[in-house]
Amino acid sequence: MQAAPVRATAIPSLTTALRAVESLLMSSGQRTARRNAWTSVLEDRRRAQDRVEAQRVLDQSLITRP
Repeated sequence: MQAAPVRATAIPSLTTALRAVESLLMSSGQRTARRNAWTSVLEDRRRAQDRVEAQRVLDQSLITRP
């Protein structure tokens, strides 16, 4: 009785598969622009979250002030 063969290569993740399809469909300039746009979206969300937190701290300091 023989053991089942061991797979030598890892199964790619969904992200890896999507990036492979993306590279086939888009030129590198479009890929770069798309990634830059997504990075900007994430940065805008982070700044918005920081603004909400700063406003909360300011509101708390005004409430606790005599």
